Amino acid sequence: MRLRSLATAAAVVALAVPLTSCGFSYATERDYTPAGGANNREGVVDVLSAVVVSSAEGSGTFVASLSNNDDIDEQSLAGISGGAPGSDGTSVEAAEFEPVVVPPAGLVNLAEPPADIILTGDFTAGDFVSLSVEFGNGESVSLNVPVVPDDFGYWEGLDAS
Repeated sequence: MRLRSLATAAAVVALAVPLTSCGFSYATERDYTPAGGANNREGVVDVLSAVVVSSAEGSGTFVASLSNNDDIDEQSLAGISGGAPGSDGTSVEAAEFEPVVVPPAGLVNLAEPPADIILTGDFTAGDFVSLSVEFGNGESVSLNVPVVPDDFGYWEGLDAS
């Protein structure tokens, strides 16, 4: 009887350990970047915490951090285009800007020093705009980016438009 109880207790303990672990594809195993902006990790360059900072209706400044996952080659932000999701073709255009170089395994914050990437279109603070971010290597990623007011928290004073 005592041997049976001991065997049962050992089996319960042996089964309890794997059943109490996290398992597969749980939130604890996924990337999580808490941010007020949009994130995209699909390409060689991660676009993190992307926002459009706007002080006036119809114009704003694109701000994000760019993280190059390539340890050997530098990458560059070459262009931005897009339109408002669900709209009737309203476009968002970026003024010309110098390509932003992201060094190998490096990070560039477009707010410090300011890259001053100016966007114009039919948007205002509180909207989301669908943007395509293009890189010098030919890749592009899509994001639904929030438009935040220029007088709000971290983004205060970042609108160069």
